[in-house]
Amino acid sequence: MNALRSHKKFGLTLRELAKKVGAKKKQKDVFEAAISGLMEQDKLFRRGDRFFPIDGREAMQGEIVKVSGTFGFARPQGWEKDVFIPGRFLLGAIPGDTVLLRLSKGGQERELEVGEVLRIIKPSRRPFSGVLQADNGIYTVLPDASMRVPLPVMNGGLAGAKPGDKVMVTVESRGERQGEHVVKVVESFGSAQKPLACALAILAGLDIPLEFPREALEQARVISAFEGFHPKEIAARLDLRDEVIFTIDGADSKDLDDAISLTRREAGWELGVHIADVSHYVTHKSPLDDEALRRGTSVYYADQVIPMLPPELSNGVCSLNPNEDRLAFSAFIRLDDEGNRTGYRFAKSVIRSRVKGVYVELNSMIDGNDDISLKIKYAQVKDTITEMRALAGMLIKKRLAAGKMALHSIESKIIMDDNGEVADVKAREMGFFEELIEEFMLQANESAASFAMEKGLPFVFRTHEAPNPEKLEQLYDTLEKLGVQFKKPSASALSIGLSQILRAVEGTPHEDVVNTLVLRAMAKAKYTTQNIGHFGLQLKNYSHFTSPIRRYPDLAIHRIMSSTLSEMKPENIQKRFSPFAPKAAQQGTEREIAAVTAERECTNAYKASYMRQFLGQELDGVISGCAAHGVFVRLESTCEGMVRVSDFPPGTWSFDGSLAFTDKQSGKSIRLSDPVRVRVLAADVSVGRVDFAIV
Repeated sequence: MNALRSHKKFGLTLRELAKKVGAKKKQKDVFEAAISGLMEQDKLFRRGDRFFPIDGREAMQGEIVKVSGTFGFARPQGWEKDVFIPGRFLLGAIPGDTVLLRLSKGGQERELEVGEVLRIIKPSRRPFSGVLQADNGIYTVLPDASMRVPLPVMNGGLAGAKPGDKVMVTVESRGERQGEHVVKVVESFGSAQKPLACALAILAGLDIPLEFPREALEQARVISAFEGFHPKEIAARLDLRDEVIFTIDGADSKDLDDAISLTRREAGWELGVHIADVSHYVTHKSPLDDEALRRGTSVYYADQVIPMLPPELSNGVCSLNPNEDRLAFSAFIRLDDEGNRTGYRFAKSVIRSRVKGVYVELNSMIDGNDDISLKIKYAQVKDTITEMRALAGMLIKKRLAAGKMALHSIESKIIMDDNGEVADVKAREMGFFEELIEEFMLQANESAASFAMEKGLPFVFRTHEAPNPEKLEQLYDTLEKLGVQFKKPSASALSIGLSQILRAVEGTPHEDVVNTLVLRAMAKAKYTTQNIGHFGLQLKNYSHFTSPIRRYPDLAIHRIMSSTLSEMKPENIQKRFSPFAPKAAQQGTEREIAAVTAERECTNAYKASYMRQFLGQELDGVISGCAAHGVFVRLESTCEGMVRVSDFPPGTWSFDGSLAFTDKQSGKSIRLSDPVRVRVLAADVSVGRVDFAIV
């Protein structure tokens, strides 16, 4: 080691090192064993045929998160940002590999850390997707992401796949560079230009299962086969079947897990939020519970649902279908005439929903739709809806005044035809009744978290930290360049200040872009057992109580709260649920991230499929994002594509690093939020990418 340290800059070959330490030929085996041992202990590393010492303060473990053809990124343990790895220093590492890293000199104060892989500690066996290719009988797979270099397929490793198929592969043998790895196909999904095949590959790559285990299905069938409830169960519950209770959801929704009621009191209201009592059926550590925990959440894309629970429960016995008796977990929130919460209580109940309310129908009615069939459908809940509208309007206004950020993201609705093809893509519309339900659910979620704090329960909270100051400064800088007039808020009034910025751009060309910029500056919400509050909602106590059919954290807290309502001793509650709550929180966060990723990538594949019909056509859009290599353009349909600098109009274009390209010759600029006309150049369903050119 002393010899290596004295030659730290250029290193030593094995022969040079042997000579430096006086190793004799007869000591060759012992000498080489010593070298191997020091490498395993991460005392030294090899680059080419030369050895270098490792200073323990410089080396750290991390995971490879992305690889391109000429570079990669690694995430050191405990870091929130990635390290750039030049291709020559990757050692053939692929995403998922655990590696030993060393940073280049410069420290963490630089904007982009640069480093090198010293050793692959644990090679990844994680499968990944790609497209099978053939050239003169030689088969390769081009990965969808990460390594964008063709990988040779081992002999006999096609598993029946055909060229052009979307496939899942594993690395069977490794080379010193990414392109030298040899793979085998483990599953084929069909043509890579079919969005369903791409969606199936995305789900498989994120470990989102389509099939339920036999034991879970059998348990669901047994539960579903039992009609009605035992009289003792009804007697032990609050019977609300004669109350005016109903659901409001999307027209296509089948997993109805929340219903509402409202009673006018002498000094205000009592809002009832009645949630499917899933924990009554899905018991702790049962086959259904094990599978629900593994999945963590339901996944929705296009016209498909990958449910957390089998359909016998999610669409059947648990779903609060109209005119059917259902077991519920009810929250009753007391509010005064100004909409201030004055109290709450929880109870196990049995309900009977009067009607399945539909957002688009109710929104159209308040917009003046006099359709007689709708009047008949909602006749028995008409008066309650009137009261609900008044209360919700007051609560929404009150929450915005308190600093809740009314962020809106542009969501897409994929419309499929009878042949399974994409018929249309539209922006998902949000009306008053979507806001009403959101507000009522917030009341129940806040009350559940307050209940947990009051009782000192081990719990799963939904938490959201304040934005990173560095990201806020980047946001303010971009807003100033856009010409948005605003005053930088203080830390104590940050949420209100950001809300004012959002309100200031309402109805302007910058509205969608600014919403996106603010959203990107936010921290990610997550599930934790420590209650640190929710910044975005400006709530000290917040949880997810209202969707146990499709979110495991909700099911978890139902189970914990039920133990309190059944008067389980506090010490037994702690003993039983203290280990359970952290597990539910961590798994809930991890599977939510996987679900969001799947939904986004699947949606992109369906959008690319839709855009193929417009190849060569010119369309109008808005510049929605900028990067060093080009701009993103969003169309009215919400479909988005990339315009690379090479497809800009002729000129010498320079990027300002945030929101604009400027032609040095003409002075013309291409800026964030600008309207632009583009020609559709390409639409690759396999990777969900659309390419435009500015015309």
